Amino acid sequence: MIYQKVCAAAVVAMLGVGGPAMAASDYANADLLMTADALAERGGSENLLVLDIRPLEAFREGHIPGAVQIDPNAVVEPDSPVSGDLRSIDDLARLLGDHGVAADQEILLYDDKGGFHAARMFWLLEYLGHQNVSLLNGGLKAWTGAGHALETGDARAVEARRFVPAITPRRFASAEYILEREGDQNTLVVDVRPTKMYDAGHIPWAQSIPWKGNLTEAGTMKTADELLAHFAAAGVTPDKNVVVHCQSGLASSHSYVALRLLGFPRVRTYHRSWAEWGEASDLPKAAN
Repeated sequence: MIYQKVCAAAVVAMLGVGGPAMAASDYANADLLMTADALAERGGSENLLVLDIRPLEAFREGHIPGAVQIDPNAVVEPDSPVSGDLRSIDDLARLLGDHGVAADQEILLYDDKGGFHAARMFWLLEYLGHQNVSLLNGGLKAWTGAGHALETGDARAVEARRFVPAITPRRFASAEYILEREGDQNTLVVDVRPTKMYDAGHIPWAQSIPWKGNLTEAGTMKTADELLAHFAAAGVTPDKNVVVHCQSGLASSHSYVALRLLGFPRVRTYHRSWAEWGEASDLPKAAN
């Protein structure tokens, strides 16, 4: 499938964010990112729950003061034959509620992997209907780099809340959803794995746009104009339905966040990704 390259300025025009009110370097959904300094200014806010999406050992060695820890794989069903498959909705609701998450709670997520793990929780919360969630831009590295202190030891005690999911189907894609739209010029599938993995095997009509292209060398999100050009070079523009996938649902969520930042209105994550598609004998595959 051949896509016409679109310059960043044209994409900005499609988004309706051009002109003096918003420059190409601004995000359409800037509230989905928070800077380290902005977080420091809100330190101790009762209305903000900071979730550290890292293993417990790393959390104990040093974390943002007041943060609550959730292991990156706590959302994963260990007995599923598909690597990275999610736990049941009921299990996820209990997990989130036990960590203080409720519908009226503002959530900020971070990790120490450029958002690699935090992004899956971001997508998951949006899929489950949470309306107020953001990422710490640059994660723990940005926090310490800005001169802010860490605390050590276990997480503070947090009151369990009742999290009631409000499933948002438009944030989710299955293998069936993708297969049914083969040849649909209005639906684009984006494979965000490294190029070598894409070349070894991929969905035949998927475009390769590795997720690390979303980040600066410092590990923060690139500016809006850079991200727009990054995706537009492969024909990914905001007038399309976009499905992102990776190997097992982590990296795809990072690009999901990037596209949401840009204001793309129709973005879904195929969280079972190549772990499912690549093993299914009845699904088409290609290799370079």
